[in-house]
Amino acid sequence: MRDWWQDLTDLVLPAECGGCGRPRAVLCAACRTALSGAAPRRVRPAPEPAGLPPVHAAAPYADAVRAALLAHKERGALALTGPLGEALAGSVRAGLRAARTRRAGRDGGWSGGAPVLLVPVPSARRAIRARGHDPALRIAYAAAGELRRTGVPVRVLAALRQRRAVADQSGLGARQRLANLAGALTLAPGCGRLLRGGRVVLIDDLMTTGASLAEAARAVRAARTGPGGGSSISGPAFVYLGETWERRGEQRNGPDRQSAGPRFRRPSGTAVAGGAEGKIDVVCAAVVAASPDAFQIHPELTE
Repeated sequence: MRDWWQDLTDLVLPAECGGCGRPRAVLCAACRTALSGAAPRRVRPAPEPAGLPPVHAAAPYADAVRAALLAHKERGALALTGPLGEALAGSVRAGLRAARTRRAGRDGGWSGGAPVLLVPVPSARRAIRARGHDPALRIAYAAAGELRRTGVPVRVLAALRQRRAVADQSGLGARQRLANLAGALTLAPGCGRLLRGGRVVLIDDLMTTGASLAEAARAVRAARTGPGGGSSISGPAFVYLGETWERRGEQRNGPDRQSAGPRFRRPSGTAVAGGAEGKIDVVCAAVVAASPDAFQIHPELTE
């Protein structure tokens, strides 16, 4: 009972900063600055895998940022979801701005009202079972809430599925990771229709070699986009629509509001945007952090 109460207390009042270990702080001011203090940057691994979309990251994967991501992913420090989601939201904004600039002279940008669809790279099922959560998906929800508060028409669509088991990536090099992940992902049924016409942004918490994001991009681009498009893997997909709120007092707006949690719906088979002949467009990818070397790219590739 005492251990259970301590775990609950740590969710509300964390025992230590997720970045540096300072007591009683979710993320101290110095570590928050390391995570979100600089503008997100375009990053590119070397070697760059074929098909990798433009990727933006909030911070290098080192020191306090590395500690915070590992605490969230491996030790279940879920109080860090908010700060990590804010950092990811910044990466998404930077990626969308850069994509808009690239396309302005080519096709006039996107049609008005096209939604931003955050598509997380899924963790392996055994990793989700071991951790008790899917880190990239959880951070994507937090980023979506942050983006929606600033007027971005965004949804989270957990569209990707693993169709075969893959080896643990931690001990593999860049080429080995590409081979390990080749053909490992596919879209859930009906998700081709939901993605069509939207601005698809691939999401992950970390980019090292870029193999996971490149495979996710391949799976999305390879999806059939005509009537009945989708994939052969079974299982429903869910679209994140935001959060509902319950009142605890007299005021409708203010600190007494209590989140009732995220709202989801099953896809009905109708498109979120675009017609039957629309295409699935992977606009960019966004991550919380990337390897420090990935930030050392040519000046003309930075935004």
